[in-house]
Amino acid sequence: MNTKSLYQEVILDHNRKPRNYGTLEHPSHQAVGHNPLCGDRLDISLQLENDQISCIAFHGESCAICKASASMMTAAVKGKTRTDAETLIQEFREMTLGELDLNHPHHLGRLTVFSGIRDLPTRVKCAILPWHTLHAALNALSSVSTEAENDPASSTSENASGNV
Repeated sequence: MNTKSLYQEVILDHNRKPRNYGTLEHPSHQAVGHNPLCGDRLDISLQLENDQISCIAFHGESCAICKASASMMTAAVKGKTRTDAETLIQEFREMTLGELDLNHPHHLGRLTVFSGIRDLPTRVKCAILPWHTLHAALNALSSVSTEAENDPASSTSENASGNV
């Protein structure tokens, strides 16, 4: 099976049957992410116990890419420490922007199915939104957006200079 058809199969599977879809009754951390350009809106909630993500859920309205990314993200970070989750967030962002060399050691595993998204610039924000929202939740930010200085697809130097 080629990479493109595997990507399509994974996206369709996670869109139809998202993992960890729903809400948590009493989350210790939560955030809302919004992509105004395409209308994606996700709520991420999690329970952090002893610096480990013991439970995580998401819900909202989003495109198939965003929902599949959120589904795979929640499965990947459940049981991980905050530090391990932040590493995955950074590596996923770098991969989707074409900045991560997948031939070198990384922690993404099955998430590399999203590596081709870098060739679809208009969809990168869809794939990154759940990860950007998880980062916000872990860092006690109640909401994030993919626009202007908050754009997770912009580099830090662009954000610092205001050229977004």
